[in-house]
Amino acid sequence: MKITEFQEKVLQKAMDAGFKEAEVFYENAESFQCMIFEGEIDSYETSVDGGLSLRGLYNDKMGYAYTERIDEDSISFLIDNAKANADVLDEDDGTDIFEGSNEYTNYQRYSEELANIQISEKIALIKSIEEKIRAYDPRIVTLDYCLLQDFSGEQSLANNKGLSLTDKKNGLIIFVSTVVKDGEEMKTGGFMKMTRDFHSLDADEIAKEAAEEALSNLGEKSIPSGKYPIIMRHDAAASLLSIFAPIFSADNVQKDQSLLKGKVGSQVASNLVTILNDPFHPEAMSGSNFDGEGVATRKQAIISNGTLETLLHNRKTAKLEGCETTGNAQKASYKSTLTIAPQNMYIATGERTLEDLITSVSEGILITALSGLHSGTNTISGDFSVEATGFHIKDGKIASPVKQMTIAGNFYDLMKDIKETCSDLYFLPESYGSPSLLVKELSVTVD
Repeated sequence: MKITEFQEKVLQKAMDAGFKEAEVFYENAESFQCMIFEGEIDSYETSVDGGLSLRGLYNDKMGYAYTERIDEDSISFLIDNAKANADVLDEDDGTDIFEGSNEYTNYQRYSEELANIQISEKIALIKSIEEKIRAYDPRIVTLDYCLLQDFSGEQSLANNKGLSLTDKKNGLIIFVSTVVKDGEEMKTGGFMKMTRDFHSLDADEIAKEAAEEALSNLGEKSIPSGKYPIIMRHDAAASLLSIFAPIFSADNVQKDQSLLKGKVGSQVASNLVTILNDPFHPEAMSGSNFDGEGVATRKQAIISNGTLETLLHNRKTAKLEGCETTGNAQKASYKSTLTIAPQNMYIATGERTLEDLITSVSEGILITALSGLHSGTNTISGDFSVEATGFHIKDGKIASPVKQMTIAGNFYDLMKDIKETCSDLYFLPESYGSPSLLVKELSVTVD
């Protein structure tokens, strides 16, 4: 039985069982991962995960249940458990099933060409990359990991109001961590590349970038602790944005878990800062044409030239606020209840290059990586104190890597202190991206 037919059957039986309205969400995800060590396959994993959930109004309360089994026996299980779930709720939370948007963007995130690439070709590519990295420089001693991950997924949502939506996506990601040694000094450097165009991947180019990233960290020196102008490289900036993205959730704002309460329409960042939510950005691997409630997604400005234009809403938070949903309801998986999350949130680019920014700084620090982001950040206050990897900038040039350091500041202040944005937009595998940023200053402690 096709999944659409099964969804219709579940919906019909749910209505027969007393549900006022109902929705069925289906998800299937597949992935392949291969790690190489010294020319041999170190690990090889394939995984398939999927299932189906039922969400519906029963006795005016929204019940929910899910199952991994797609068969006749699971239908009564879903209905009985969704009923039981609705019964234990204290009150009606005002949510209902969405009838559908007037129009949906038909953006394709699935590459048939990538899907047809043989596993043997993928393994040959990652083996070649590892071989070329090891041969690149005698100071390269090993690789902590060298892996290729290929993923694909399909989601479909149907309800008793006639809505039926399907979305597919796939992609490929390469992760490399290179270990280098010079004398007694040993350093690592991470590199990531993601694409839907397999044939655009160049093993020589990837090997060079991965090797140079690690080698550049050799020769570290100490500098005095203090406050410095900071250039946050695109990948580090995207990581920081990903951690503080929850401050833009209307749900968190309504629960007093964000300092953006009452700030829509106000200046909250430098007028050089525009933050966008774009489910259709071609450089991102994530995104969907509809959100977890079936609302059509769209490109929109969250912050425009420093002004907070909107928070991220689902239908429930929008109803409480008296506004329209932004189409940011999220179902992280078929097992998950609805939350709020961006779809490709990123800081808009400027015109200058990273090299331009470095040249413009008489003394400062270029941050290339952050660690300890989950333990060293407070998403309510905006405060952060995290370990960082980076370089001392002196007289507009890279002087040396800096010994282990910690940077500290406040994300709300950082948004106001951004002085330049570069042209080098970079996306993480998740829904976050940024160009390199020039920040007025942050506190830096060097061990």
